[in-house]
Amino acid sequence: MASLIFITHPEVVIDPARPIPEWPLNATGRARMERFVELLADRDVSAVYASTERKAMDGAAIVAEALGLSYEADEDLGENDRSATGYIAPPEFWDVVREFFGRPHESIRGWERAVDAQTRIVNAIQRILREDETSDDIVVVSHGAVGCLLTAHLQKVEIGRESRPQHPGGGCFIVIDRDSFTLTRDWRAIEDGFAD
Repeated sequence: MASLIFITHPEVVIDPARPIPEWPLNATGRARMERFVELLADRDVSAVYASTERKAMDGAAIVAEALGLSYEADEDLGENDRSATGYIAPPEFWDVVREFFGRPHESIRGWERAVDAQTRIVNAIQRILREDETSDDIVVVSHGAVGCLLTAHLQKVEIGRESRPQHPGGGCFIVIDRDSFTLTRDWRAIEDGFAD
């Protein structure tokens, strides 16, 4: 049974002076992605995709290079658009995120609405599953909020009621069956691996 493995990028270099989409993975994030590649050794991965944000492409490059593959960047795999505010420091950021998930039909401070981001990410994943010509596992490196929105769709629950990644630095994954587009493994951190 071939799968799509959706992983949220791990830790990044937080630099308020640079646009958020340009933030790279930091040393911890890179090390965690390298660990993830080791866990993929027993799986047949035939394609790698990433959002067009630097942190996701950094993660996809680590996976693809280790497996002797290239990766494809897809704008529709990007995080919810937060350009209206730019960087917001915690804890205020987490307050805005709670509003984003709590009022999904509203634009919070000019951010992309959660319902719109959900439609975009679900359509992007379905398109990849439909158009990818390989037959083995696919790895998608993307972002936490859109991963939660995708999970809500797969779990058939309202936005904000889905299960969530628990690692504070990101670097968590879900597994989706390629054929049925159903969730076969709920969120777990890279370090937890694939074994039951």
